[in-house]
Amino acid sequence: MTAPVFVVDTLDGTAPGSVLTLDGPEGRHAVSVKRLRAGEDVVLTDGRGRGAAGRVLRTEGKDVLVVETVDCPEEPEPSPRITVVQALPKGDRGELAVETMTETGVDAIVPWSAARCVTQWRGDRGAKSLAKWRATAREAGKQSRRLRFPEVAEAATTRQVAELLAAADFAAVLHEEGSVPLATAPLPARGSVVVVVGPEGGVSPEEIAAFETAGARPYRLGNTVLRTSTAGTAATALLLTRTGRWS
Repeated sequence: MTAPVFVVDTLDGTAPGSVLTLDGPEGRHAVSVKRLRAGEDVVLTDGRGRGAAGRVLRTEGKDVLVVETVDCPEEPEPSPRITVVQALPKGDRGELAVETMTETGVDAIVPWSAARCVTQWRGDRGAKSLAKWRATAREAGKQSRRLRFPEVAEAATTRQVAELLAAADFAAVLHEEGSVPLATAPLPARGSVVVVVGPEGGVSPEEIAAFETAGARPYRLGNTVLRTSTAGTAATALLLTRTGRWS
């Protein structure tokens, strides 16, 4: 079984043989929940690609873990970088989408307030929802043993999504009426790939037109229609396979 992962603010200056202290909520989780003890393996990460793999030297109280670093692995910048623009689902399906896309290996998630979204992020509710998505990405990144967690951006408007698509090396809108399968689309070897996942009510004709003007074609995933909370995960898995990142 692989070693559990915990997050620290920084790993600057860390080298094999360094002694690091994990405290606060992460230390409490390691000591009181995971019940790690001296001699057990552990990985610390800054969530930005740097890691510190080591062994527990000792615990102090209920929330302090002292670790001696054995190795300092790094997770390089992904290429091509995969971004999923996720329309806001109802209820907790947004967190489900973020969780499974993170576990699969997505690099960035952009919440999108599509015209047909039942849920809209406004004011305090929007801030709380975004915080939940970011916390979910962090926890899913730890669970899946990632050293580089996906960025969860601020909620985007349709115009902002179109700008993101126009700047991508490959841009796609998942649509059940797309004439071309995403599995056969020509993909870049490097750069950025951006995929749009619409809401339960579908992407509106006006949004499709705006995205096509920005250079994004409609593609279908397969013969079935997936929920908005699962389509991004399926697309991410397909793209990771086709680009060789899942090799």
